[in-house]
This record gives sequence, structure tokens and C-alpha cells, in this order.
Amino acid sequence: MNIIMLGAPGAGKGTQARVLVEQRGMKQLSTGDMLRAARTSGTEMGNKVAAVMDAGQLVTDDIVIGLIAEQLDGPHTGGFIFDGFPRTLAQADALEALLAAKGQQIDAVIELRVNDEALVDRITGRYTCGACGEVYHDRTKPTKVEGVCDECGSSNLKRRADDNEDSLRQRLMEYYKKTSPLIGYYYAKGKLRVVDGLQAMGAVKAAVAKAITD
Repeated sequence: MNIIMLGAPGAGKGTQARVLVEQRGMKQLSTGDMLRAARTSGTEMGNKVAAVMDAGQLVTDDIVIGLIAEQLDGPHTGGFIFDGFPRTLAQADALEALLAAKGQQIDAVIELRVNDEALVDRITGRYTCGACGEVYHDRTKPTKVEGVCDECGSSNLKRRADDNEDSLRQRLMEYYKKTSPLIGYYYAKGKLRVVDGLQAMGAVKAAVAKAITD
């Protein structure tokens, strides 16, 4: 099964993707992670990525699609979770064409829906373990021991520089302009499943599981 996680910054896409990786053996394809890995891989595609990023330019859709194609050709049978891609209608068309060429398709698109004010609260209090990727929050999910990750014991806890209200509102505007049209795109294809991202984490997890099996 291949699924797309949609939602504004801070909606919980990464958290729910990790749950599906653990429970269903799926592979999470995060655009950012793929670009960082490619940059240091030494492959032909990786060298292209490094050259573009070192020049301070935006990585083209063709390069991202190329990275995804490499992952699809790899030894993995549990299905894929697309996290952070597609972001535009053009990218959605390109992804569909790539999957069709490999005899695959998108089976479900999960939109985690959260209102803007809740997102501001969620993002501005968010911090992450740099070692294992576990996500915490000052108010709703602090570490049990201050400064120490509950999962791996690392003290490498950090906040993104753009996890502040002004930056978030700019990122939300970009999302609404470029990515939110995908909601109508996948609704028209009958693949959209909407999950209330404001529920408790366990309830969101259950709703996502139901959405991909209905």
C-alpha cells in the first residue's frame, strides 16, 4: 500500500508516519531526509543534489522524482508513505506518472486537519531529539527527565529555528497557496481521507489506521 500524508506544518504527519512504519512495516519517504542522504551518498543523483544545494538553489521536481524512483526500485515490500511530497499539483501528476510506470498507485491520501491557532501552539512548543527523531512539546509532551530523550537517552534535544509564530504563519500561507489544492485533487479521485488531528494522539492513530483500511 502507498499512501500520502497531507496537512499543514505541525499537523502531525511525521508522527503518524512513524507509527505506520512501526506497525505496518511501511517505509517513510520524507523529502528532506532523502535530500540530506543523497547529498552525501556520492551517487550521480547525489552529486546533482549537492551541486544544486551548495549553489543555494531549490532542488527541482525532476531531481526529487528521481530520488523517489530510486527508493521505489529498492528492496522494500511494505509500501511507502509520502511525507512532504507532493506539495503541488504538478508534483502530484509527476508522482502518479512515476508510480503508474512501475505498476503502482496511491491507495489513500490522509489529510490531518488542524486549525491554525492549534498549530501555532503545537509548533512553538515543539522540540525534537536529534539522535532518534522523537518529537516532544513543552506543554503536552515534555520529556520525563528535563533535557533527556525518553526513547534513546540522548541529550541532543533541539528546536527548529523557524518554529516560531511569525515563521509558522508564513509557512501556513505557503501551504494554503501551493499544497491545499491537493485536497480537492485527491478528493476528486476518491482517495482523500480526513482525520481530525486535534484528537488525542491515540485517537488520531486509530483514525489513521481506519482510514487506510476502509
